[in-house]
Amino acid sequence: MHILACVKQTPKSDNVKIDPVTGCLIRSGAESAMNPFDEYALEEAVVLKEQMGGSVSVITMGPPAAENVLRESIARGADKVYQLSDVAFAGSDTWSTSYALAKGAGKIDELEKIDVIICGKQTNDSDTGHIGPQISAWLNWPNAAFVKKVLAVSENSLTVERLTEAGTDVIELPFPCVISVVKEISNPRVRSIKGRMAAKRAEVVKWTAEDIAADKNKLGIKNCPTRVVKSFSPTRSTNAVVVEGANAREKAAKLVEMLKENKYI
Repeated sequence: MHILACVKQTPKSDNVKIDPVTGCLIRSGAESAMNPFDEYALEEAVVLKEQMGGSVSVITMGPPAAENVLRESIARGADKVYQLSDVAFAGSDTWSTSYALAKGAGKIDELEKIDVIICGKQTNDSDTGHIGPQISAWLNWPNAAFVKKVLAVSENSLTVERLTEAGTDVIELPFPCVISVVKEISNPRVRSIKGRMAAKRAEVVKWTAEDIAADKNKLGIKNCPTRVVKSFSPTRSTNAVVVEGANAREKAAKLVEMLKENKYI
């Protein structure tokens, strides 16, 4: 079984600045780490490998420094790592990013047939939750989002339980397929000493847009179909009003009057 996990290097802290012109995060100088949600995707990939046999590959798209999350992936049990790094990718939105990742996955699939692609449900820098479903659309592979548990794996399919607004449902997906997982699916392991040593020696395969035969007219901030109109950090207020009264009944009556005055009821 060959599993491909998608990971991303994101800001480690919420204290990041936003470029007022492009609307993109200013990542230079900000401490970075693996996107927290992707840790669960990677862990589930390694668990499936341990249960079913096979291998785990990991792919990321990002600047040279993003190599760190790939070595972290090796330390946590991945076997091969691939980095998409090219100035042509800069400023890509989720549409362009998922296109590039799908092209990269396609090339990996040619080298070693992929059974499952696993993504975290979202990233902590944009929170869109688009990447997994969009990768599946580019590849025309079945997809399930918000997966909380892998129930069964057969020779030709994967059966999962996913969260829905009404509760949960169970879906069987034929291979190859794409799933996006939530935190309930696993508990990410810590890096072992053996894993850390392997991470230092690991080869990071690096590909440009040309290497994956990507159409540059679908990449980068100038070619994205979506635009960030405005980005800002929300202001928080802690104003509170204390409702006075001789007893609970009087306080409740005053509270009702205040709610009516402000047209809440």
